[in-house]
Amino acid sequence: MMPFFLVLITSSYSQTLAVLKYGGGGDWYGNPTALPNLISFCNDNISTQIDEQPKTVEAGPDLYEYPYIYMTGHGNVYFNANEAKSLRTYLMAGGFLHIDDNYGMRPYLEKALKTVFPDHNLESISKDHPVFKKPFDFPNGLPKIHEHDGLPPEALGITINDRLVLLFTFESDLGDGWEDQQIHNDPESIRQTALKMGANIISYVFKN
Repeated sequence: MMPFFLVLITSSYSQTLAVLKYGGGGDWYGNPTALPNLISFCNDNISTQIDEQPKTVEAGPDLYEYPYIYMTGHGNVYFNANEAKSLRTYLMAGGFLHIDDNYGMRPYLEKALKTVFPDHNLESISKDHPVFKKPFDFPNGLPKIHEHDGLPPEALGITINDRLVLLFTFESDLGDGWEDQQIHNDPESIRQTALKMGANIISYVFKN
């Protein structure tokens, strides 16, 4: 069961989301227009009232102010012992971390996550998972937004007590699809697909 502070967070319509600042050299600040655009889409389409501008947060006590933490970048990821403990406590207490690979994160991320959850591995998320069902239906699971290595998109995660607490979206790059159109010149249909999938993630966070 969620502790009282996170019950308050996730039961309120007016919320603030955050981007995770992490160490290791990966560009945690990538895709700066992605989360603001997703927030606008959610407020316009799924009746959220999320603050338009997300915050930046480090892995520490301030995590608990945010029901959803977004993490992206390229390359290396590192959590020290205190950061790993803070992330673990936050996620087990009702928080949610969405890690969206902007390209090249996976080998570093998998190593870093072992410091957070040494007894858990990233596992495939079924196409039947609620995150793919509401409010928009994705019968084939995670959509492909950008090619990268041409591999199929993968949704992987860590589940604690039947609740998905961490989602890793790989070979999809939802964040590029959320960004301002002129940055990647994606067709509007691709951007809408990415934004709808993002809205499903936000909806899942607020309802679980």
